[in-house]
Amino acid sequence: MTIGKAVADRIEELCAQKGITLNKLGTISGITQSTLNNIICGVSKSPTISTIKKICDGLNINIVEFFDTPVFRNLEQEIK
Repeated sequence: MTIGKAVADRIEELCAQKGITLNKLGTISGITQSTLNNIICGVSKSPTISTIKKICDGLNINIVEFFDTPVFRNLEQEIK
């Protein structure tokens, strides 16, 4: 799994847990709907930490909680 896919999956998982849509997440995070769609659809393969921090703020979690899942612990380094 790529980092971009892992981030997209985690965002969707957290939205489901919180019972919010991606549109609502964009609104409360201050991120445009197009940015979120680009992350989820894989257009943006490497979202910035700044963007992820905004998402975390909108979800009321910290960045450690965002990345503290088995998926991120088991990611292999991507060679470009």
